[in-house]
Amino acid sequence: MKKITVNTAKSLLLGLFSVALVGCSSDDSTDNPNPGGGDGGPVSNASKLDLNQFRQQGVGVMMQAFYWNVEPKGGWYDLINSKIDDWSATGVNRIWLPAPGKGQSGFSSMGYDPSDYFDVGEFDQHNTIETRFGSRTELENLIAKAHSSNVQVVADIVMGHNSGGGKQENPFRPGDTEVYTLFNKENGNASDKFNRDYNHFHPNDIHSSDGFEDNLFFAKTDVCLEQKYVQDWLWGRDDSVAEFYKNTLGFDGWRFDYVKSFDPKWVKAWNDKVGGFSVGENFDGNAQVLKDWVDASGSPAFDFACFYKLDETLDRNKDLTALGGANNMLRKIYPDKAVTFTANHDTEKDTNTDNNISFGNKMIAYAYILTHDGYPTLFYNDYENTNFKDNLKNLVLIHNSIAIGNVEILKANKDEYIMKRSGEGDNPGLIFYINISNQTKQSSVRSNWPEKKLVDYADNSTKTLTADANGQVTIETPAKSFTIWSIGKE
Repeated sequence: MKKITVNTAKSLLLGLFSVALVGCSSDDSTDNPNPGGGDGGPVSNASKLDLNQFRQQGVGVMMQAFYWNVEPKGGWYDLINSKIDDWSATGVNRIWLPAPGKGQSGFSSMGYDPSDYFDVGEFDQHNTIETRFGSRTELENLIAKAHSSNVQVVADIVMGHNSGGGKQENPFRPGDTEVYTLFNKENGNASDKFNRDYNHFHPNDIHSSDGFEDNLFFAKTDVCLEQKYVQDWLWGRDDSVAEFYKNTLGFDGWRFDYVKSFDPKWVKAWNDKVGGFSVGENFDGNAQVLKDWVDASGSPAFDFACFYKLDETLDRNKDLTALGGANNMLRKIYPDKAVTFTANHDTEKDTNTDNNISFGNKMIAYAYILTHDGYPTLFYNDYENTNFKDNLKNLVLIHNSIAIGNVEILKANKDEYIMKRSGEGDNPGLIFYINISNQTKQSSVRSNWPEKKLVDYADNSTKTLTADANGQVTIETPAKSFTIWSIGKE
């Protein structure tokens, strides 16, 4: 979930960046009818190595398995169930599902208006038994299917605010009668677990706020996580929400929604108690803000700084220089704590015309996150788009195999960005080259592959190149495209 109070960090860094550049760069004429070289088709499979031999143990990508206002209502879990085999074969090792509890909007709820955390599609309230996504049985079947395919399942956790309770007088809000903080069996909490009243929201007998009041969705139902009763029911008790999701339903991890609205220590407390994979949604383009949150919570975070830098360089400014900046993304600071992405349910809403990466640059952005360090996320609508699916399958294979080793930026200027992964042992690594100009670009770089033949595993150039005895080689990329070079068959 997004609130429009974020620092998007859109402006380019001032000044010039020092880049590790070897050799030179040149342009080919736009008169060349086939800027990729060769016959315009992909590199022959006879020239490529089988990347499956380099698959890294335990490496994969996460799939955001929903979009805003998914259809069909009531059938979403079954639909995702049918896709698990394909996603697992592609290299997906986790799927992220929407918040499973019953929301105030009932059958229309996307889960971000939580009313009853324990009703995951089995109680008749808010005019429905099933959630928008299906029944409890269908959810459990989906989780079991994912586990049988070695895919973990991540639940969206919304613990900063609630919706859908009954009206009650709050003595800490004198004169305000529009307060809906009563959650019991008759008022939005049919499971009769984790019943709540005004004491469990702000203001209350502990304090008027917890210091995060500038970033609230629903001030009148802002959950007070300082209350021991709230902590116990969310994660502390043996029959808490967290324990129910993990030990009864079978979830393996957590995506914490809109963490700007509460102290990061509560994410740490949840994770310390129940464990599992974790990622926080800190909707901020400032890499330092993300770093500070990771330090305080101990949890990985979505790399909004990386997302916004890709949006800035590819779409807004059409200048790749900022990709060479130091520490301007979470993945550059904490690669093991950065969950990278190019789209999500918020950025791809129909009403969002500002914070997204354009259709024409989507594959370049995906190629960036799937060749660099960090843990990449695929967005359901992108992967299931026939324009993207085959390319994404190939990029995931590249990520899960030869995207390994230290990251070294070789060039970052207006039109070009070149990055090298060093490889590891027998794994050769790769060289990634973006070109956003209107003509083919070439650049001489120092590879790690002396006297080896090189091919483009992204299938955007048909050239077969040969590095010299020092590893020097002139690589190329067609206009408005990218290439991923590594060794081919001898």
